[in-house]
Amino acid sequence: MSRVPGFNTRAVHAGQEPDPATGAVIPPLHLTTTYKQDGVGGLRGGYEYSRSGNPTRDALQQQLAALEQGTTALSFASGLAAEDTLLRTLCRPGDEILLGGDAYGGTFRLISRVLEPWGVGYRPIDLDDLDAVRAAAAQPSTRVIWCETPTNPLLNIADIAALAQIAHETGTVLVVDNTFASPYLQQPLTLGADVVVHSTTKYLGGHSDVVGGALVTSDAHWAERLTYNQNAMGAVNGPFDAWLLMRGIKTLGVRMDRHCANAERIAAFLLDSPAVASVLYPGLPDHPGHDIAARQMSGFGGMLSFRLRDGEEAALRVCERTRLFTLAESLGGVESLIEHPGRMTHASAAGSPLEVPADLVRLSVGIEDVEDLISDLDQALATVGGSPRAREG
Repeated sequence: MSRVPGFNTRAVHAGQEPDPATGAVIPPLHLTTTYKQDGVGGLRGGYEYSRSGNPTRDALQQQLAALEQGTTALSFASGLAAEDTLLRTLCRPGDEILLGGDAYGGTFRLISRVLEPWGVGYRPIDLDDLDAVRAAAAQPSTRVIWCETPTNPLLNIADIAALAQIAHETGTVLVVDNTFASPYLQQPLTLGADVVVHSTTKYLGGHSDVVGGALVTSDAHWAERLTYNQNAMGAVNGPFDAWLLMRGIKTLGVRMDRHCANAERIAAFLLDSPAVASVLYPGLPDHPGHDIAARQMSGFGGMLSFRLRDGEEAALRVCERTRLFTLAESLGGVESLIEHPGRMTHASAAGSPLEVPADLVRLSVGIEDVEDLISDLDQALATVGGSPRAREG
């Protein structure tokens, strides 16, 4: 092709060549642990053992690299397995991680309870305060700037390009967790990030039926070390999980368009509820990160949070009264989910600087008909005196 293929073309075709033996359009599922050698050390295609390499996983990795416009992608058994491999590759005892002001609870748990006893420290920091980030990044112990944007669960926005400039000036590594945005909406490597992290469980898989994680980079040095550690540490995903992820990725673009459209409608609806104190969604013009999000993202995503005026008990009641929104952890599937971060996904951050508000509710907005979703939220909010539609009636 004379032009660079567009996102949806890459999602469908990158790493997805028809099977040379049969012409099968879908890459085959290689359910094998080992491979016959043509003489000692005579490997076919470089394959010897499926922890080290598997054709199905390799096809997924090519697909992921193409979507993030990176040169190397590595697939793992979970998002946390990817993070663990990355941080143990980047850091040594005595190093410190700058951790954005609110972060996924599992990331915080990994750093504070697994890596910190090993000697890797962390420092919570407001990534909006670029002067503070620059000063902290210049400290000899600082190794990594860890950035989520949008953040989980407060939907804060960080300026990736500005953070990348600081990282490059100070010799630190900028890692961006791109799970909430997905590569359809945001490609951090093109903005200067060193490594991108994904929980592929979420939007990339998209159907709540497979757990996985990924790292993507264009840095040859880190690519070599991460590839070695992927094999040495062994937290890879199996071929069937890789196959499911490839299938999900092919519809990522069309799904994200619907997720974004539905979330924008729901954010506007929630603004009218007397029970809602605030709506946290970067697509709203008064969101403090709206302008940055509009510049570095091609859409505002399917995740939003809101806070209840009557506090934690009202938040819990709303979570328990929805019918279409399923009360469950995780996000990014075709079905809509609702959760209470303080008691669910972010319980491990309780009592820490990353603790989330008790009155917060998080939504993963699915691809259902938006009027049905709004009606469901309306009846749930009515139980705490906050039905916008009842008020209109």
